[in-house]
Amino acid sequence: MSYTTLISMQELAAHLDDPAWAVVDCRYRAKDPEYGLRAYRQSHVAGAVYAHPDRDLAGPVLPGRTGRHPLPAVEVLAEKLSGWGIDAGVQVAAYDDAGGALAAARLWWLLRWLGHTAVAVLDGGWQAWEREGLPVRAGDEGRVRRDFRPRLRPEMVVDAQAVQRLLCDPDMRLLDARAADRFRGQNETLDPVAGHIPGALSAPYAENLGTDGRFKPPEELRTRYQALLAGQPAERVVLYCGSGVTANHDLLALMHAGLGEARLYAGSWSDWILDPSRPVATGED
Repeated sequence: MSYTTLISMQELAAHLDDPAWAVVDCRYRAKDPEYGLRAYRQSHVAGAVYAHPDRDLAGPVLPGRTGRHPLPAVEVLAEKLSGWGIDAGVQVAAYDDAGGALAAARLWWLLRWLGHTAVAVLDGGWQAWEREGLPVRAGDEGRVRRDFRPRLRPEMVVDAQAVQRLLCDPDMRLLDARAADRFRGQNETLDPVAGHIPGALSAPYAENLGTDGRFKPPEELRTRYQALLAGQPAERVVLYCGSGVTANHDLLALMHAGLGEARLYAGSWSDWILDPSRPVATGED
């Protein structure tokens, strides 16, 4: 059996000594990029390796040409995955301390993009693991190298030109995973332009989680997204956020809800605003 969306603490704890399982710590803070590595070295799920969202799960930022977290080159990411002991036969479990939103879901999506579906996000994340007193270690850890061979799925990604075209299609749905105030243009702290892509619907990723930091039950998520999709299948849905990271949380929630696999505008808002001729909206609409 492989896990393809979420995995519970108990399910992961039962496989910590299994070499066919890889655990990846993705903790991160946008305003303190080295926080995650410091936290990992202090204490992490036993056996986990660390993936840095800026250095490992994104490509180089090219000022004026890319958003804040461009997709990594396929061959570069494949080499990192090989170094983390991941190949086609390995089940991957990713976690962070933000309910999966600040990079665990990004790694989940990246692996799927490279054709590896045996990847899941730890439901409840680091906080739940600590609360349960499950095995932890300190310092750096590594795994025996394996050979990861990507099988790229380019259909999972759209660019700004594709988004501009879909804005004219009434049967497409464009969802913005940022907080509602950023969507409205009221509290932009990360990007130089506030607002959202015209025609997008606000779908804050935080609403995928319950008060305990775990994902809401599939039936609740299904009700939420069915209202947003208004009858359209996931194949006609595109997600974006600020830089292409937290949008993956909504993509994961859609799949966990049994609604299928939507697409990602990987450059997201930080890419959209690079061209001043692209339209920007504020407020609720």
